[in-house]
Amino acid sequence: MNLSESLLTAFDSLRANKLRAILTMLGVIIGVAAVIALLSIGNGVSQSINDQISSIGTNLIIITTDPDNSDGYPALSLSDVEALSDPARAPDVSDVAATVGGTFPVTAGGNSTRPSVNGVTSNYFQVNNLDEFQAGDRLTEDDVATKARVVVLGSEIAADLFPDSYAVGQSVKINGASYEVVGVLASAGSSFSDTDNSAYIPISTAQSRLFSDRTRQGERAVSTIIAQAASNEQNQAALEQITDVLREEHEIIYAADDDFSLISQSDLLDTAGQVTGILTAFLGAIAGISLLVGGIGIMNIMLVSVTERTREIGIRKAVGALRRDIMAQFLLESVVLSLAGGLIGIALGWLIARGASVALDLTAVVEVSNILLAVSFATLVGIVFGSYPAWRAAKLRPIEALRYE
Repeated sequence: MNLSESLLTAFDSLRANKLRAILTMLGVIIGVAAVIALLSIGNGVSQSINDQISSIGTNLIIITTDPDNSDGYPALSLSDVEALSDPARAPDVSDVAATVGGTFPVTAGGNSTRPSVNGVTSNYFQVNNLDEFQAGDRLTEDDVATKARVVVLGSEIAADLFPDSYAVGQSVKINGASYEVVGVLASAGSSFSDTDNSAYIPISTAQSRLFSDRTRQGERAVSTIIAQAASNEQNQAALEQITDVLREEHEIIYAADDDFSLISQSDLLDTAGQVTGILTAFLGAIAGISLLVGGIGIMNIMLVSVTERTREIGIRKAVGALRRDIMAQFLLESVVLSLAGGLIGIALGWLIARGASVALDLTAVVEVSNILLAVSFATLVGIVFGSYPAWRAAKLRPIEALRYE
């Protein structure tokens, strides 16, 4: 019996027991669907996180105070910003911004909210790629120089405070003092940084009115310095130059005494990718367990089939069928069951992934590699779990099979 005849015989056997075949495939269908859906959702979450980090800029370096070495004092100040902005000392750093931040009540008329209020340098928006404004414009150098009481609002704060009017030109109170709204940022949606719920005022105004923290040297402190490397390729060089400049400014000799810490957006991107990759693999492994359960179901049904068709096996052997023909027939039945369940599972998994994309507001990424993995695994399940029943059928002796009732 050749392969095509064995395959036709396998299909005939499955058609004779349609309901049993469908129930047997159900385990594989669920397993493959779960693998496709979970891997696709995991890839979508990973892509969403990567996109949000990349939208801020992969060449950004975040500098903060290291509390373990700062004796409880903030370590960074605007003099550090000036030193890092010197192209002679940090040639691979293209721009440097700074911020101080905290939570304060913001009111307008009868409306109020309590967002993050950030004092920023005038180039903060440019460095952080906050170039899109719903209305108005960003803060200027003159605003910083004159300690102007002006504010740029995130889109959600503007909507909360001015639901029925144009925000720019209006007055808001931050911690009881009046500020003029000069700009409203465009909505960032589900952004990695919560700009929609933040307000921005000149850093000089914030330091004089809202934040009194000082460094050990008595300078007004900043919470964070954001440095921008000239390019992604120059990121590592910029990190080294920033470290050298700050050690020199803070009179630090040994690396263990650094009172500052650096976080590169590219490193953050790599770390996020590793974490989401592990999570995706974990989800896929959990889904793979259901495929194994489906394989056990196939083995169980194929063993029942061998028992039911013992007399048929005896007749086939009596008329000349070889052991390999019998084994091929039952093995093909198992593979067909598993592969058919796999194909249905792929379609079901794709539908679940599409539905999850809408429900979770992300783009589930259905990769060809995931489909090939699921199909390959489903086929392997059919071969592995169908081998023993096929071997049982093939080793039956014709005379004993013909006697079976």
